[in-house]
Amino acid sequence: MIQAKAELQSALAAAVAQLAPDTALVPQFESPKQAAHGDLAITAAMQLAKPMRANPRAVAEQLIALLNQQPAFQRWVSALEIAGPGFINLRLAPAAKQAVVAEVLAAPEQFGRQPANGKKLMVEFVSANPTGPLHVGHARQGALGDSLCHLFQTQGFDVTREFYYNDAGVQIATLAHSTQLRIKGFKPGDDCWPTDPDNPESKKFYNGEYIADIAADFLAKKTVKADDREFTASGDPEDLDSIRQFAVAYLRHEQDLDLQAFGVKFDSYYLETSLYSSGRVDDTVARLQAAGVTYEQDGALWLRSTDYGDDKDRVMRKSDGSYTYFVPDVAYHVAKFERGFTKAINCQGTDHHGTIARVRAGLQAVGAGIPQGYPDYVLNTMVRVMRDGAEVKIGKRAGGYITLRDLIEWTSRDAVRFFLISRKADTEFTFDIDLALKQNDENPVFYVQYAHARISKVLRDWVGEHGGDLATLPQADLSLLTAPSEAALMLKLAEYPQMLTGAAADLAPHDVAFYLRDLASAFHSYYAAERFFVDGNAALTQARLALLAATRQVLRNALALLGVSAPESM
Repeated sequence: MIQAKAELQSALAAAVAQLAPDTALVPQFESPKQAAHGDLAITAAMQLAKPMRANPRAVAEQLIALLNQQPAFQRWVSALEIAGPGFINLRLAPAAKQAVVAEVLAAPEQFGRQPANGKKLMVEFVSANPTGPLHVGHARQGALGDSLCHLFQTQGFDVTREFYYNDAGVQIATLAHSTQLRIKGFKPGDDCWPTDPDNPESKKFYNGEYIADIAADFLAKKTVKADDREFTASGDPEDLDSIRQFAVAYLRHEQDLDLQAFGVKFDSYYLETSLYSSGRVDDTVARLQAAGVTYEQDGALWLRSTDYGDDKDRVMRKSDGSYTYFVPDVAYHVAKFERGFTKAINCQGTDHHGTIARVRAGLQAVGAGIPQGYPDYVLNTMVRVMRDGAEVKIGKRAGGYITLRDLIEWTSRDAVRFFLISRKADTEFTFDIDLALKQNDENPVFYVQYAHARISKVLRDWVGEHGGDLATLPQADLSLLTAPSEAALMLKLAEYPQMLTGAAADLAPHDVAFYLRDLASAFHSYYAAERFFVDGNAALTQARLALLAATRQVLRNALALLGVSAPESM
């Protein structure tokens, strides 16, 4: 059906060009809102009516006449009908729908994937400073970012996953002081804990029990190793720099364990401090000054960001000589572009919304040839966690919030990955622990995985009890697949490649979760409607099992994009 749709698309474009030679319209097929209206819909007649100064239904009649002359429509279409104000509903010939089964079985894991396009994409996500365990917000970013990477890989991009963090900012100083107090035997609640004259952020000391764990290992002079760093503790309670470096390495190691449990692995790590030590921040500021887009006022250096769509100009360098936090962000994204990443996506919390305009303004102003709208942003809201009908707000380990590892331990990695990707990133989301543990069709991940396991069981039975051979399925007579439930399932399989392309273009990995539920629903309906082992009709049995094998393959492919397993049995 993929080939059929491609041929029909070309034929539709040719017919529109013949009907309206001067039009710039690129006609597309749409999916009817109701299955009874047909398999595909064409809206071109309504779009052409105004420039042609004609009634939409009259335009539709002319377009149908031209379409019926196209060989692709003669081969793949059984009927064209005008509906409503000028819709053209198209009913595919059975052979067009049946072809998708062979296409899936011929491609397996590559079905729906596009060839390499030579473009480099960086997806930056999670990017948590090493000050504590990863929380549920980081979990949502992890699910979103990793799924986006998988999606763009299906579209031919060379994808890099990057983790960006700061190892020497105010938060890290707070971490070091918190750990030092624990090393000296103090704990949250002691008189000394909330006050530290050397640290203006003293009221934000870290109180979780993980700080006591860091302190104990520091005193034991242990060595900790993370993916991007390794450090051995000095064991000296007065050695604040050693405490800082050990705590950072310790928590980066903990983050690695969290991410490993979540099935996420990064290709590279980037330190905010390197932007200063390498001179990139100073160089970026100098380039902006040379471009004439800055000015001095009240002892501060300002960027004329309003010239680039921001709502007000922004301070770059404060009167005390320190840079505001968006300046290293601009330097970092200049570095991304200069590293060859012509497309970049950042997955961050909604609290970063205010930085988007100023970062993009800085990138336009710096004069590095960076395109407008660079980088793309996917902003996610925080996650509420419910258990036994009540909100859970505190996890034992972190001492103040629910961690990624808490969610995994309470449910499963599959449930966490699927649930956190099942809504648009910027919508509020409630993670229901009780729902994630249910083994029925109320639980979406169980519903989808059960479809895969159910098909696997049927195919195992065919091989083990009926002497079938899976290798023969690509040779099945697919013309026998004529039942309504079969047609519905094949249409859903055929949507997969276009769904992938659309989900990547819209930065919408939740579309994959929606598709999986629809595909599972189509399969479960088929399972209820038809028998797969048809007595006395080996050809029909083989054809139906070929459809099941194709469905299982697409379920597996789509689940893999979300980092969710495809169990053979449940």
